[in-house]
Amino acid sequence: MSNKTEGTLFYDPESGRYDIRFGMESFYGGLHCGECFEVKVRDTWVPVRIEMDEDWYLVGLPVEKLSGLTVRM
Repeated sequence: MSNKTEGTLFYDPESGRYDIRFGMESFYGGLHCGECFEVKVRDTWVPVRIEMDEDWYLVGLPVEKLSGLTVRM
């Protein structure tokens, strides 16, 4: 089983995309539609996929605020 890295989801207004911050100077580099990862919900990891319509949303987890979610990939 491969190790997964945890981070925090945030919106990058410069790129117009969500990104994941893994540490002070470590970033994923910008998420694209269709990318899959997991979100931590009450100590349980939920698999999701990020997509864009009028705004960014997660398939598999109906939340309105994406920034600040704990994620791993």
